[in-house]
Amino acid sequence: MQTMEHYDVIIIGAGAAGLMCAAETGKRGRRVLLLDKADKIGKKILISGGGRCNFTNLNTNPAAYLSHNPHFCKSALARYAPQDFLNLMRKHGLSWHEKTLGQLFCDQKAPAIVAMLWEECAQAGVVLRLNTEVDTIIRREAASFHLQTGSCTLACTALVIATGGPSIPRMGATDFGIRLARQFGLKSVPFSPALVPFTFTQDVLDGLFAGLAGVSTEVAVSCGEGHFREYMLFTHRGLSGPAMLQVSSYWHKGETLEINLLPDRDALEWLSVMQQQRPKTELKTLLAEALPNRLAQRLCETLLPNRPMGQYGGKQLQAISQQLQAWQLTPAGTEGMRTAEVSLGGVDTRELSSKTLEARKVQGLYFIGETVDVTGWLGGYNFQWAWASGWCAGQYA
Repeated sequence: MQTMEHYDVIIIGAGAAGLMCAAETGKRGRRVLLLDKADKIGKKILISGGGRCNFTNLNTNPAAYLSHNPHFCKSALARYAPQDFLNLMRKHGLSWHEKTLGQLFCDQKAPAIVAMLWEECAQAGVVLRLNTEVDTIIRREAASFHLQTGSCTLACTALVIATGGPSIPRMGATDFGIRLARQFGLKSVPFSPALVPFTFTQDVLDGLFAGLAGVSTEVAVSCGEGHFREYMLFTHRGLSGPAMLQVSSYWHKGETLEINLLPDRDALEWLSVMQQQRPKTELKTLLAEALPNRLAQRLCETLLPNRPMGQYGGKQLQAISQQLQAWQLTPAGTEGMRTAEVSLGGVDTRELSSKTLEARKVQGLYFIGETVDVTGWLGGYNFQWAWASGWCAGQYA
């Protein structure tokens, strides 16, 4: 006969949000069990930023998050800000440095962040159980959840779901969170890949993009409501780099990207001046001074007529400048969940309290982190949502 173990709070998912919530809940004197089917805690933290851990962003604000309810994240982000996480790091003797665009990286690397969070949990008396799969969850009565695992039955009065989304499935990521939400009658937004590289058809790869894999250049890219200035990287499958990852969250299949290859200058004005000053210089030579050489050469072999600058007419210069500053490209798709850093979608925010992250219809049931329909930009924003939502739920669960 299986044993029954009783806890005040059970948290499923020992990632960023789950660890933060467990520590905060435990500090309130609650008996907390933290479960994960993986063999170690914080697996996504450990691989973030190539192990350097871009743990937050100084520019965190609600505008950097995508959700069907853009106001939902405001409460949690206001109550647990980047500075609060920095104070926690100071307490543990950790340091950091800022890279571009407000991105903060841990000097002691990702394992130090995981160790810090676990130390907070351990000091708060949190019980950890890894390699544990939850088979079924039943609500026995208004104040009790029963969880069936392979070895025992667990009972709790508060249940927190911090299982994230299905991005990077090789790490065991699934859509467990929204499947459970549906079980309890809660609406959800289907998961889809975000912060993900674009793919293109083979004819584009063999033609326009031929020989460009590995070339990187700074661009301004737009799609729908997404506008970003970052680096773009050509790959063997299409386009990646921060600019493309950012705008991918706003892209829908069939839509076109608009790319400005010369974001620091007015292309028409520059080309007109060069035409006067250097009429014998070929366009490809000129472009190679402003763009990576391979890209400049490829553009002049495929899209732009290459000739000495003095041979272009006014309308031709206008057409070239338009191509350079409003290059229209339509991806075939994305690399999908396999390489997506996060996922769009999750539990519908209308089902949750923005203050506590508790389900409005199911007392004692909470959803936090990537499991919720809140997705941040690249650059530490998703970690900040994990810290903030986990902290807020930890004050009430």
